[in-house]
This record gives sequence, structure tokens and C-alpha cells, in this order.
Amino acid sequence: MDIATILGVVSGVGLIVASIFMGGDMTIFINVPSIMIVGGGTVAATLIAYPLKEVFGVLKVLMKVFKMEKRDHSKLISELAGIATVAKQQGVLALESEAKKIKHPFIQQGLVMIADGLPRQTVAKILVGEITTMQQRHRVGREIFAEMGKFAPAFGMIGTLIGLVQMLASLNDPSTIGPKMAVALITTFYGAFLANLVFLPMTTKLKRRSEMETIEMKLIIEALLAIMEGENPKVLVDRLKVFLDSQVKSQVEKSVGGAKKAA
Repeated sequence: MDIATILGVVSGVGLIVASIFMGGDMTIFINVPSIMIVGGGTVAATLIAYPLKEVFGVLKVLMKVFKMEKRDHSKLISELAGIATVAKQQGVLALESEAKKIKHPFIQQGLVMIADGLPRQTVAKILVGEITTMQQRHRVGREIFAEMGKFAPAFGMIGTLIGLVQMLASLNDPSTIGPKMAVALITTFYGAFLANLVFLPMTTKLKRRSEMETIEMKLIIEALLAIMEGENPKVLVDRLKVFLDSQVKSQVEKSVGGAKKAA
């Protein structure tokens, strides 16, 4: 589980609930018609905007927000350097057996194509196409959450307008103006809450996850193409380090250095 996401949700909800509790009666913030307008309206607008299959796919995307994805780039680069060593010593045909040992499906796909003797340009085109497909798939999920982040405040405003109309219709009884005004504003609160604590942060999280996966896939493509060229494993490691930040670079140097000593 992603601790940052859980901590953000719990702390955000907790602080808002605590603030409401400290300010008075919490029950005034619970209004079923307002929940129906904001929640139901947001879902309805999303169904209008996107195919049903893509909307249901959001549930799968939602799990990515809370699931922690461990990306050990130092281990990945060490693994790729090892593959480069095998290719250098035994030739590219040996990569077919190496592919069976690798768990990463993207690396497997590339190694099989190299072992099959596909041209460099073809391998690069297919692998880049995989990145494009992945980015498109991720973009759909992000867009749905981003649009829901727009729909929720809009329906919050619609609910407020409905409440104001009802309030103005009963101006002959001044004692009801305050309570009805409060109810009218609650829908705006619901819309802002869902947009800024749920939908928009999730959009940003998914975008970041997609960027990290793209960087990893580009790193792998760079490595596989270098292996096809017969690149020296040490030079390969130096080429791949440009994809990493300074902290991970030092980890890679230690990992590769340790592997050499062990060898």
C-alpha cells in the first residue's frame, strides 16, 4: 500500500471532520439530497462523457493510487548490465534463454525480438509503440478523474442554486432563511471536498506514476538497443545513469561495483 496516499486521505478527512466538530453540530453537514446531487450528478456526467467500459475501468485504475509500486532502478540496471555481459560473451542468441529468467515482461519482449534477429529499427519501433500504448491507457484513467474533479464542484453549484431558489420561495417565513441557506451551501462544500481531496490529487498521483513507468521503459529500451550494438557493460551502465537522480546513481555504482567484486 502507498503510505503517502493513505496518510494524505486520512489526514485530510480527519482535519476537516475535526474542524467541523470543533465548530459545532456535525449533523448540519449531513444532507442526503446534497449528496445525491453532487455524487449522482458527477457519476451521471461521467457516464455521458465516457464509454461504460472506460468508466468501470476506473475501479482498476483506483487501485493503482493506493498500491505502492517499488521500482528498484539500481537492481534493474545491474540486471541489464548482466544481460549485456552474456550477450558480449555468448552472442545475442543466448538472450533467448536469458529472457526466460527475467520477470520483467518488457525486458522479456525485447530480448526475444533481439534473439530472433529483428532489425534494430524494428525493435525500437515496437518497444516505443508499447510505451505509447501504455501512456494512452494511463491517460484515459487520469482524464476521467480530472473530469470528475470538474464535474463535482459544478454540481455542487447546481445544488446551491436549487437551495437558493427554494429559500427565496419561502421568504415569507424569515425563520427558515438561515437553515435553508446553510443547506444550499452544503452542496458546494461537497463538490469542493470531492474535487480537491479525491479526484484532482488522484489525477496528479496517476500522472506521476505514469511518468515514472515511462522513464523506466525508456531506460530499458536504451539498454536493449545498446546490447544489440554490442555495448560494453560498464559503458552501458554509464549510459543508463543519465535516467536517474543522484541518489539512485550512487546506489547503482555500489550495486554494480559489488557485483563485479563478487564475479
